[in-house]
Amino acid sequence: MKLVSYKSTGEQAHLGAIKDDRIVNLHRASAGDLPDDMLEFLKAGEVAMQTARDLLGTADDGIPADSVKLLSPVTNPSKIIAIGLNYMDHIREADIGVPELATMFCKYPSAIIGTDADIHWSRGLTQQVDYEAELAVVIGKAAKDVSEANAYDYIAGYMNCNDVSARDLQFRPGDQWLRGKCLDSFCPLGPCLVTSDEIDDPHNLSIKCMLNGQLMQDSNTREMIYRIPYLIEYLSEAFTLLPGDVIATGTPHGVGAFRDPPIWLGQGDVVSVEVEGLGSLTNRCVIRD
Repeated sequence: MKLVSYKSTGEQAHLGAIKDDRIVNLHRASAGDLPDDMLEFLKAGEVAMQTARDLLGTADDGIPADSVKLLSPVTNPSKIIAIGLNYMDHIREADIGVPELATMFCKYPSAIIGTDADIHWSRGLTQQVDYEAELAVVIGKAAKDVSEANAYDYIAGYMNCNDVSARDLQFRPGDQWLRGKCLDSFCPLGPCLVTSDEIDDPHNLSIKCMLNGQLMQDSNTREMIYRIPYLIEYLSEAFTLLPGDVIATGTPHGVGAFRDPPIWLGQGDVVSVEVEGLGSLTNRCVIRD
């Protein structure tokens, strides 16, 4: 299934599933049995997932997908954990060694936006904003001390992610990754959450980033160093992963910071992230004075 969070003008957010070019409101289709919120839906577990699949199979109505505003599929996760330096081709372009341990940082939920929303920042705060195409994993049920062997049982699905980064803040003395990664609007997610049963192998997917129609990143998730089952085991050993939590699994080569000369996002730029099978996440850049 392709699950979405959406709203029409003046409406609250709703939970839907895409069927052809239309969106089925799962709460209405189930006569109120299913929640109208993605996070609550994920908390309801596999029973809710199966109910949604059954409803989608028989649904013959819905609203045109282009008539609503798509939000981030998960708008309010408890945490977003991002993995840095996790693609071999990115390691090569950065000219550094493979990290001995998985490099981790957080992005705050306040940074989340959906497709077609603006990535925005103040010119006085940062002038070196970069794109990073990533595969995001969405946790489906509480995970603590999960083994690699069982890790896939805890995945609800996958999304595109753009780990937007203010490099001049990130690389300041004092390890300012948190500040450089967490500006408002610096975590576009979407356009949909594709359930795990739709993706045969998350480590064999094309991953691309387009800037104003030009291909900037072009790789495959097989370049991932620390793979998803390992990451779930590693993270859940330290803290509980909750339904809706997002793991951004790193970016491949081609980021702007390591180009010669560097390429930074600017006013009016349009950046798109496309992971195979997950649609296109597209955002416009707006710089405030």
